[in-house]
Amino acid sequence: MASSSGLPKTSLPWADGDIDLESPNRNLAPISTELDSQGRLRVGGCLLSDLATRFGTPLYVLDELTLRQACVAYREALLRHYPGPSLAIYASKANSSLAITALVASEGLGLDAVSAGELLTALEGGMPPERIVLHGNNKSAEEIQLALQHGVAVVVDNWRDLELLQELCQGHSSKVPLFLRFTPGIECHTHEYIRTGHLDSKFGFDPDQLETVLRFLANCSWAHLRGLHAHIGSQIFELTPHRDLAAVLADALLLARSLGHNVTDLNVGGGLGIRYVNSDDPPSIDCWVQVVAEAIAGACKERELDLPRLLCEPGRSLVASAGITLYQIGSRKEIAGFSTYVAVDGGMSDNPRPITYQSEYTACLADQAAAPAVEKVTLVGKHCESGDVLLRNLDLPASKPGDVLVVLATGAYNASMASNYNRIPRPAAVLVADGRAELVQRRERPDELLRYDVLPERLK
Repeated sequence: MASSSGLPKTSLPWADGDIDLESPNRNLAPISTELDSQGRLRVGGCLLSDLATRFGTPLYVLDELTLRQACVAYREALLRHYPGPSLAIYASKANSSLAITALVASEGLGLDAVSAGELLTALEGGMPPERIVLHGNNKSAEEIQLALQHGVAVVVDNWRDLELLQELCQGHSSKVPLFLRFTPGIECHTHEYIRTGHLDSKFGFDPDQLETVLRFLANCSWAHLRGLHAHIGSQIFELTPHRDLAAVLADALLLARSLGHNVTDLNVGGGLGIRYVNSDDPPSIDCWVQVVAEAIAGACKERELDLPRLLCEPGRSLVASAGITLYQIGSRKEIAGFSTYVAVDGGMSDNPRPITYQSEYTACLADQAAAPAVEKVTLVGKHCESGDVLLRNLDLPASKPGDVLVVLATGAYNASMASNYNRIPRPAAVLVADGRAELVQRRERPDELLRYDVLPERLK
């Protein structure tokens, strides 16, 4: 393996260790990252400070090589470790766009959507409908109808889903492919907002409801229960919970088949974490898949069950490490004996994770990536909110207004969770590969933020 991101290990404390070309989730930076002869950062063959000048800031940058390699890693690990059929499904809530959909589809993966918007994006982006599933704990009739029109499998999350499906499927000429989601009752160490497998969760049927739901579906002529689904959470470094999940799913599979359902798919969800800061040490994609695949195969063998198709739903671990965000440094405030605040031209509207989850990130200056740090600063955004802090205790070399700052591993849950707080337009996004940068999301303009406002005549 090459030196971390092609960068000198001794110069960059955040790039400690060798790059993992096989598992991008274990790297801080995209795998195409390199320093040029002047110590400036390039990703995908593109000089980051040039991208900031050309496209403006804040700017989301997505490295095509890293995203494709993550897709390949999941696809090949499933083939290597699971003796039955398999499919990795991209959890598009992590970052939904036409370009990402097209890339993921071209690598043979499927996609899960949780809204009409994500579903339309998947279909327009070229994802085959038979490789799409529709999730959601409160689906609208319109969202379910859209899935039915395109032959997309629906993940049944609750009784309301079943009521709507029964209404919409009256007179339906073919059976509707369904997955049944239930909570497995498994705890894992992650932020409370992204734990979904414990019993006290808004997602899925309770385990003690499983037999009742299965018996109900057995009497629904319109339903084809194709699969079972359970998910334990996100940004997880532990492997034991995934082993435990296999036994729970296998028991559910045994029950479903005993009640006459020809269930062929088991969906274990996702949850594999990534490296946001130097101290993070997530398992590799191959290791995670091996644990899951062997656990499912073993649990089915113990119960004398034919192997189902194994589905998993990576999101963060597919796209996060492929993304970075570029900002331009602006104002500075020094408080003697306290903090030095350095502000950038974005913040919580383009990355709400620090204020929402207290998430940590790694950052550097685009054109001084290997320069020694001379100060410790608090990196803040431009929003009218005291909690708009992107990074605390950030070691930086001397900086000045106009310098381009790079925040790493922002490919997941940044663009997809962005807002217009303070009526700030959302950033543009570019895809980089082989020295080429292509616009994949146009920057919003301030005047466009008014397009849905309506001013009553009497107030003019």
